[in-house]
Amino acid sequence: MSILVVGSVALDHVETPFGSADGVVGGSAIFFAAAASMLTPVQVVGVVGSDYPMDRLRFLEEQEVDLSGVEIVEGDSFRWKGCYGHDPNDRTTIWTQLGVFEQFKPRLPDHFRDARTVFLGNIDPVLQLDVLEQVRLPKLVVCDTMNFWIDGNREALLEVIGRVHI
Repeated sequence: MSILVVGSVALDHVETPFGSADGVVGGSAIFFAAAASMLTPVQVVGVVGSDYPMDRLRFLEEQEVDLSGVEIVEGDSFRWKGCYGHDPNDRTTIWTQLGVFEQFKPRLPDHFRDARTVFLGNIDPVLQLDVLEQVRLPKLVVCDTMNFWIDGNREALLEVIGRVHI
């Protein structure tokens, strides 16, 4: 059994009281895949720009993560910069650059459409609904969201919530 995850693939710029890192692998799809791949194979759908260092995702392939659903398109990758305080739950977004993610339209490879478990990462609820239309017979659908979508696209989010289990 594998898990399908659809979400962001990003380059993060992170500041903490203990140091900083620029251009590190990030995004909801990547973080989920890294964790879930410890237990089961994972299939990832996302988009990156032509500037994305795909070799940095090799660690995921070694964990049985199928990245064939990550589309590489001309342009800049999604980037996020944030600052964490001493409490790691205390985070401030400094800036977000959507890049090619702004035009992202998830297209599941045919061999991903039979996924029984689906994780909808923190993306526009309209895109989450589009993914659900492409999956044939999921048994378990899990959704992540945040205040940006709750406030900005509540109607579509409520429709997603009506179609997910968790």
